[in-house]
Amino acid sequence: MTLWHLTGWEFAALAFAALLVGFSKTAVSGANTVSLAIFAAVLPARASTGVLLPVLIAGDVLAVLTYRRHAHWPTLWRLFPAVAAGVVLGTLFLVWADDGVVRTSIGAILLVMAAVTVWRRRTADAGQGPDGGTTRAGRVKARSYGVLGGFTTMVANAGGPVMSMYLLSAGFRKLGFLGTSAFFFLVVNVSKLPFSAGLGLIDGRSLVLDAALMVFVVPGALIGKWAVNRINQRLFEQLVIAATVLGALQLLLR
Repeated sequence: MTLWHLTGWEFAALAFAALLVGFSKTAVSGANTVSLAIFAAVLPARASTGVLLPVLIAGDVLAVLTYRRHAHWPTLWRLFPAVAAGVVLGTLFLVWADDGVVRTSIGAILLVMAAVTVWRRRTADAGQGPDGGTTRAGRVKARSYGVLGGFTTMVANAGGPVMSMYLLSAGFRKLGFLGTSAFFFLVVNVSKLPFSAGLGLIDGRSLVLDAALMVFVVPGALIGKWAVNRINQRLFEQLVIAATVLGALQLLLR
């Protein structure tokens, strides 16, 4: 599948999905699970992950430029080793798993983590700041979410909801959430490029399609930057959780 094989409606759907990637990176993280579903509906499921990855990286760059001052680096350094392990596991999983197994596994993981996050936030103390993995329980949680995040982002570019659930459960406020996730996904998605290329998911043809779609990421990011200042913390958290559940259901019901 290349740019020249797409119908006008198919390209329009992918362009909307790319715009939504930009919006999710600067406003409601986790909303790009809808983009994942659109890409998988228009393109072959496995190939869609390779086409989507450079589009996500373009959104990550815009998010870092927007929220770079708000990143919580202690949390990032604690997550990266576990994420690397998850990416390796995800690569091995892709070697033998078919699309149905991938969708079902990730959808179930996302639903469980959304439920756990809602429960934890109802029982946690209000106003708690980000723990960043400084306690033993925090370190265990960071490693667990890190492995799952690396795994899901490798097999289906669906790590956004996983890390959204982690950052919410760790007590991050809106700007800290966006700044930390921006740097996290820029590093992780760039590190996935050689794995995806090695699996044949990225090639010259897919990059031509990416070049056309990246144009639509920029207005999406600008809309997200405008919208995030008009969303209060409670609504922000509700939107992130709702986007996660929606993405999980799309994976399970397709």
